[in-house]
Amino acid sequence: MSVATQNFRSNRRKYDGEFKKNAVKLSFASPKTVKEVADDLGVSESMLYRWRQRYTSGGEKTQTATLEEELKVLRLENAELKMERDMLKKAAAYFAKLHK
Repeated sequence: MSVATQNFRSNRRKYDGEFKKNAVKLSFASPKTVKEVADDLGVSESMLYRWRQRYTSGGEKTQTATLEEELKVLRLENAELKMERDMLKKAAAYFAKLHK
């Protein structure tokens, strides 16, 4: 990883879920455009649109966001199960050698 990439990542602002929910609520409730709301909040317009994909106008998670989170958990579980399976295969091969 280059120094520029490290600096960019360390300089990124992180916003908590409550801020994101409130920003989305404001963007739906305000007569201003999404760009104007984003500028007022000091975030990029594209970031606010991404948050709007995750949260409804009421601040609840959208079905897409819920499914994405579930998919992430399942992928992690799948990777762990594959590692366990591979370890068991190696152990079985090792003990089969010893048994001969």
